[in-house]
Amino acid sequence: MTHRLIPLLLAIISVVPVFSQDRKVENRPYIDLRPFHFGVLVGTHLQDIEMLNVGPQMVELEDGTTVERLISCDQDRWDPGFNVGVLGELRLNTNFQLRLAPTMYFGTRHFTFINHSEERLTEEHQDLKTAYIAAPINLIFSAPRFNNHRPYMMMGIDPMINLSGKDEQFIKLKRYDLFLELGLGCDFYLPFFKLRPELKFMISLTNSLDTDHVNHMKNKNMIMYANSVSEARTKLFVLTFYFE
Repeated sequence: MTHRLIPLLLAIISVVPVFSQDRKVENRPYIDLRPFHFGVLVGTHLQDIEMLNVGPQMVELEDGTTVERLISCDQDRWDPGFNVGVLGELRLNTNFQLRLAPTMYFGTRHFTFINHSEERLTEEHQDLKTAYIAAPINLIFSAPRFNNHRPYMMMGIDPMINLSGKDEQFIKLKRYDLFLELGLGCDFYLPFFKLRPELKFMISLTNSLDTDHVNHMKNKNMIMYANSVSEARTKLFVLTFYFE
């Protein structure tokens, strides 16, 4: 038995150094001791929106007759965008930080409406440009620093103001929205600054759809498309690079 254990122990001992890391000289060793600091951020994101379709609806035609129509709406792809902003971060203690990061989000959503009521399916499309001003408040929990990296988790809330949307469109989103954010990231301590890549998921906590939009539409042929959706919840996957 002993002669079988010795080769096994030698193998384990030889593998351990591969997975271990030696201590290295730390870049900017006191940067995390600042009580408050600023930075900038740039990133990209993918945006989607979950639609709740109403199903069959009664539509009044131009001649006054009423017919049943079935129209479905969907954002049929994840649309890319980009984001830029600034940040201010408050150190609470060794592991927790509170971050405020005013950010601008720019992108375009592509909606497809399918009319199932005709003998032959017909489609309508809408490209909705989006521009948001966001003011996320995040609580960050960081692991102990090892050498020149430090992983962390974050969560927070993100109130947003929607700067886009026109009345003569099928779908219009509300001016104000509120998002929940959850994410992971890692601090990389470089010689002259700290780089923080972060990936987070965002979902709106409210109905993003402007349900009053249909009352301001002048084109009556568009009303049945606007009425095809009763609720919408926005989702975003955001990859951000913070420079501090």
